[in-house]
Amino acid sequence: MSHPHPRPYDSVLETVGWTPLIRLGRIGAGLRTPIYAKAEQANPGGSVKDRIGLAIIEDAERRGELRPGGTVVEGTSGNTGVGLAIAACLKGYRCIFTMPDKMSQEKVRLLKAYGAEVVITPTAVPPDHPDHYVMKAKQIVKDTPGAILANQFYNQVNPEAHYATTGPEIWEQTAGRVTHFVAGAGTGGTVSGAGKYLKEQNPSIKVIAGDPVGSLYTQYHRSRTMGDGHPYKVEGIGGDKIPSTVWFDWIDEFRQVSDKVSFTMARRLAREEGLLLGGSSGLNVAIALELARELDDPKALVVTILCDTGERYLSKLFNDAWMQENQMLEAPRTTVEQLLERRPADAPPLVSVAPSAAVRQALNLMSTWGVSQIPVVDDGESVGGLIEGTLMARALGQPALLDQPVREVMEAPFPEVEAATPTDRVGAILTRESPAALVRKDGRLIGIVSRYDVLQQLIGR
Repeated sequence: MSHPHPRPYDSVLETVGWTPLIRLGRIGAGLRTPIYAKAEQANPGGSVKDRIGLAIIEDAERRGELRPGGTVVEGTSGNTGVGLAIAACLKGYRCIFTMPDKMSQEKVRLLKAYGAEVVITPTAVPPDHPDHYVMKAKQIVKDTPGAILANQFYNQVNPEAHYATTGPEIWEQTAGRVTHFVAGAGTGGTVSGAGKYLKEQNPSIKVIAGDPVGSLYTQYHRSRTMGDGHPYKVEGIGGDKIPSTVWFDWIDEFRQVSDKVSFTMARRLAREEGLLLGGSSGLNVAIALELARELDDPKALVVTILCDTGERYLSKLFNDAWMQENQMLEAPRTTVEQLLERRPADAPPLVSVAPSAAVRQALNLMSTWGVSQIPVVDDGESVGGLIEGTLMARALGQPALLDQPVREVMEAPFPEVEAATPTDRVGAILTRESPAALVRKDGRLIGIVSRYDVLQQLIGR
């Protein structure tokens, strides 16, 4: 067996690239067309952007634009910044990055950990606005002596780096059997550069670019018109302008995917494939899976890109509360049986009285167990109900009532629900006149839930 790292390296920069190609055998289970994914999170900075960071800096050095003590500036969603920062800290350059405020806090802290300065800008501004993160980066370059703009959206070193590395690696790792290449387009460098290389080796290879719903790229590719975009949550891909680093002539097709599908797939990849990845990787795999189903051909081979590590999104797509707040994950529905399980362990499952019990006994039970209503049960069946407030008011006006059997004063039976009924459906049947519902399971009464119980659950307590 050959070893991937047979010798030591002089620096971490030498470990960029030659990332593993992994078959997605569980996500693609049952499909005749195999799906392979290039694990770019294995790069030292945790993303595909490590490939362009060093390339951009060394190109600027060769052209004499970046000199010792200089500053590297970029508008970045985070990952390009990491790639640039790793190369810059080894070469002794200062880094300043601008970033939209929709990006996760993990990415901001990560850039700062490498010694970079981070300037946060608003997301919801047009691309030509002075506060747009790209425009802000350009202004910082003008104001900073010895600074260069990495300019990943227009710097042709970006796609050329993927032409020189990513494409040849995929071709070699698949022994030339790749038939379809899927990669999301942010700057477009990965899909353009690697796609061009692969097509030069075999013109029949299809290159498919992934795009979030809300981005302008897909419509531009189809009609060369800009159309109208709207905000989306997936980070690092898509856009509201057309970069020159997207080589449209080498891309056969654009496909759009929603935030929800992208994030759901990323969560599946963690739980089914053991691959912790970001939302753009989820988007890529969702398209690759769709494509493999359409092809249904064992001779085809789909390769896609796993863009970055999911550790940068723990507060977002891997946070159930965040997903629920953004309508991308259904809140777990609590059943009334689960609600009953939260009652104190020493309380009886169902406090009830027989029709012959005295009113005094019923009020004592309510006081002992801290309940405001109890059912009247005869031979396992509810025949009536007692509500504390109503019963106390009557007993205070007629003290002799305390010694009467409850059958003389009971009200209509409480409504009944099955144990598996979701809690949020119970609220509709609870009223002032019927403030509780009996819970039945397998034909047997197992408890009672009140309006108070349901309300506490709905408000999250």
